[in-house]
Amino acid sequence: MPVPEVNRILLVEDDVSMAAVYRSYLTGLPYQIHHEETGAGALAALDNESFGGILLDLSLPDMNGIEILEKINQEEITTEVIVTTGDCSMNTAIEAMRLGARDYLVKPFSKDRLVTTLNNTFESQKLKRIVETYREEIDRHNFCGFIGSSLSMQRVYQVIDSAASSKATIFITGESGTGKEVCAEAIHQRSERQKSPFIALNCGAIPKDLIESEIFGHKKGAFTGAVSDRDGAASAANGGTLFLDEICEMELALQSKLLRFLQTGTLQKVGSDKTEKVDVRIVCASNKDPLAEVQAGNFREDLYYRLHVLPIHLPPLRERENDVIEIAQSFLTQYAEEEGKGFKRFEPETELILSNYDWPGNVRQLQNVVRNIVVLHNGDEVTQAMLPAPLDSCIKPVQSAAVHSMAAATPEPMAAAPAFVASDISSPVQDQLSELIRPMADVEREAIERAIDLCGGNIPTAAHYLKISAATIYRKRNSWKENA
Repeated sequence: MPVPEVNRILLVEDDVSMAAVYRSYLTGLPYQIHHEETGAGALAALDNESFGGILLDLSLPDMNGIEILEKINQEEITTEVIVTTGDCSMNTAIEAMRLGARDYLVKPFSKDRLVTTLNNTFESQKLKRIVETYREEIDRHNFCGFIGSSLSMQRVYQVIDSAASSKATIFITGESGTGKEVCAEAIHQRSERQKSPFIALNCGAIPKDLIESEIFGHKKGAFTGAVSDRDGAASAANGGTLFLDEICEMELALQSKLLRFLQTGTLQKVGSDKTEKVDVRIVCASNKDPLAEVQAGNFREDLYYRLHVLPIHLPPLRERENDVIEIAQSFLTQYAEEEGKGFKRFEPETELILSNYDWPGNVRQLQNVVRNIVVLHNGDEVTQAMLPAPLDSCIKPVQSAAVHSMAAATPEPMAAAPAFVASDISSPVQDQLSELIRPMADVEREAIERAIDLCGGNIPTAAHYLKISAATIYRKRNSWKENA
């Protein structure tokens, strides 16, 4: 059986007999107790040692336990605090919780209450470590040239990590401008071939009578213009990765030669009768559905099954939740530096338009839009007036949507309360309830603003953790600004 983890606890209790009782409660359990009778002793122990948890009495002979909590907060000491006291004042409990205490035990408490509280505390601490580790490994905003933290892209990152170490061929699909070459290069960078060449070839951009030579090379005199021997992309990528973009544009006659190359690992240059062996990993891509191309007779079925071993689909920008603002901000920073401009951010209204636009040209279109803005305009903030076509046509509809959202966010007048309510609830009680029960709109605003602060002002990231869209946050901020 696995040995349970031993959790170190700092017990701060001035009553020695009570401390002995607590020790007896925890005898035989996976807890190691260090006892201090004073606040000064507790602070000294925290300076010299680390503890997973603290049982902190709030009434100490030399100081109040609240002062120790404040010190823990100021110095950002990583530990879980459970306060113990005979004073059951709710104000004391609220103040302790506000300063980060995890739980509150009122003396006298039973063994079961103490053990349950400690077990829950350390189990939560363990889960928090697991979540933080998971976020470090998975929740990435930048990954080998990609920018974005949407769930759809997190899945792509995971597939790339898993597929990179394999020797199998990879088939990347996605609309034009989604970053298929970036994906191919990411696979190469994460693989054991990363120190060898990465060669990219666009099969749709090379004349059909030259593409065989571009891939396999040619001998001198093989055709008009072949004035010397020349290695092709497959030879150049030896030991590394060959990326064949727009593979579905390749002619059927050449597809059979590519299939033979994949099956044998050997190539034959145009005009040569000799074969050469090369070690190349093939990654291919297409903005078309390869299976539909097979069914249409444009792509060999046997080649499809030879290439389509590990498929990766890149989602279009419109399906990537809040990534558009992260990507746009990255391009803005890059191009402002290149062009010597002072742009630092997008105004909220502009971000709203960018978030709501469909982006048929995907990341490539967004890249061109941001460069257009930076080259043609000046300022610290990108405004709606700077947006080029076709985004400039989105300004009025978005403004209308913001006004509609603001109207929807404004609480409707509540119906008059029945007369008996006013008579049954006294004025002091009404005043107390108005202090204890806060309007939902205020609670929602505080939650959103706190999330934005915790995410360093990054609205898309805040939206990701709030499980709402960035557009929702922008609309609400607009309504708050209008109502300020």
